[in-house]
Amino acid sequence: MADAKLQIIPLGGLGEFGMNCLALRYKDDIIVIDAGLMFPETELLGVDIVVPDISYLVENREKVRAIILTHGHEDHIGGLPWILSELNVPVYGTEFTLAYVEGKLEEHALLDDTELIEITPGARFTLGAFTIEPIRVTHSLVDCVALAIETPVGIVVHTGDFKIDLSPPDGKAFDLHRFAEYGQRGVLCLLQDSTNVDRPGYTPSEWAVKPRLDEIFSRTKKKLFFSCFSSSIYRIRIAMELARVHGRKVAVVGRSMLESSEIAQDLGYIEIPPGLLIHPGQIADHAPEEVMVLISGTQGEPMSALSRAAVDNHKHARIAAGDTVILSSRVIPGNEKSIFRVIDHLCRRDAHVIYDDGASGLIHVSGHASQEEQRLMINLLRPKFFIPIHGDYRHLKKHAEVAQRLGVVDLALTIENGEVLEIDRNDARKTGKVTAGRVCIDSGSTADVVEDLVIRDRRHLSEDGIVLPILTINKLSGKVERQPEVVSRGFVGGEPELMEGARQVVTQTLDNSSDEEKADYGVIKEKIRIDLKRYIQKNTSRRPLIMPVILEI
Repeated sequence: MADAKLQIIPLGGLGEFGMNCLALRYKDDIIVIDAGLMFPETELLGVDIVVPDISYLVENREKVRAIILTHGHEDHIGGLPWILSELNVPVYGTEFTLAYVEGKLEEHALLDDTELIEITPGARFTLGAFTIEPIRVTHSLVDCVALAIETPVGIVVHTGDFKIDLSPPDGKAFDLHRFAEYGQRGVLCLLQDSTNVDRPGYTPSEWAVKPRLDEIFSRTKKKLFFSCFSSSIYRIRIAMELARVHGRKVAVVGRSMLESSEIAQDLGYIEIPPGLLIHPGQIADHAPEEVMVLISGTQGEPMSALSRAAVDNHKHARIAAGDTVILSSRVIPGNEKSIFRVIDHLCRRDAHVIYDDGASGLIHVSGHASQEEQRLMINLLRPKFFIPIHGDYRHLKKHAEVAQRLGVVDLALTIENGEVLEIDRNDARKTGKVTAGRVCIDSGSTADVVEDLVIRDRRHLSEDGIVLPILTINKLSGKVERQPEVVSRGFVGGEPELMEGARQVVTQTLDNSSDEEKADYGVIKEKIRIDLKRYIQKNTSRRPLIMPVILEI
């Protein structure tokens, strides 16, 4: 085994945004970096969330040493409850990340059975063949780390999500110095966040939003509703500081916003002066110009506090004419419709809605590195091999080209979910595939996992509807007691003449069937389904779901 290689196996997050999960394997040791979820595209009807297929990890469960989390965003920790229900392994993360994880695991009754181990930047720990050092990075969330992983074949650096912010609001700057030290030691492979590879230049610091927000605060005459991602602790902190400066009390509305601000307060990331916070029920007791409502729901989620407030359906948050609503977040692709629907509702109430990073100044900055920061990291670490992670395939491809053009990387490789990349000190090549893909979760159902067949049926129903031929059969004699009925729902083209023709097709099928066939409900249902399908397709070019129903009397 002297020539054993390190295997890098992405299980999610490469070729898509979200669901980040990557396995590193050396001989009989596997570590997993992140365990995220993604929210479903519109064609995944009735699906709540999507998590990675971890068949490979389950098949090798005795080799999996731990899951290590880079930070606490849903696309990095959201899949944990489903993964841990299959695979009971320790979970490593920073203090703030684990605070988020605890709430999630408690909700799924997994907290008592899971070993959570806190990590801190600079404190190395060993798992099997791997020695891992977390390195402080900055992002739109606090307490985020990259991972420098020493393996028997060389050092691998996984950046997690990052941008290079040297003056973040919590004073815990990006640790450029430590990355430079690793660069001097020699890095075999760099796995780097590709999210903003399309953006030239540098991503602004979190402080960059303050001047524009300060200006909005100073000219707002009535209530001010401030909405951002509940995990944007820096943004919440800036909003609270501005509220204090401008003489406004702060009411926190929305479960996720309340939980996040409480965790941030407990861990010292937000310091709230006495008397600043009020209960949402006290909003009406104060003059409108003395209140800021910190409210969740920037993505237009149907049951979020902001969505309900926008249609006057929230107990405490009432939006009146002249109020100002700030959406300090980006529009996540796919959410445009629901966000603009909420903005329309707010505009109907004559609220002043600010939701764009216009030329007049920033109200939101990204948490991901732009091209110059990505280049800076590659130049600092000077890895032999470069692998872009986190993003659609076009982002990965472009990122690999950016890295290769710098001239400091021997080889930049693009890999996708399920592909196995084997590397040693001299070589990196794809050697095969493992099972990878998506598992759809419908959290309202008892089964949780939604099979492909169910989604296919839902799509089928949504496109072409359903046709129900209904027969009444005498249980004793096996005779058809009355004329068949044909009922349709959501089926375009269900005109009376067509439905009458369908009824005649069913009658004819029955007439051409023997008593033995009629007595076997499985056979007669299938015969009716095939004949009716042929008739409807010929006359309408549509393929509704046909479900014969037999009533026994």
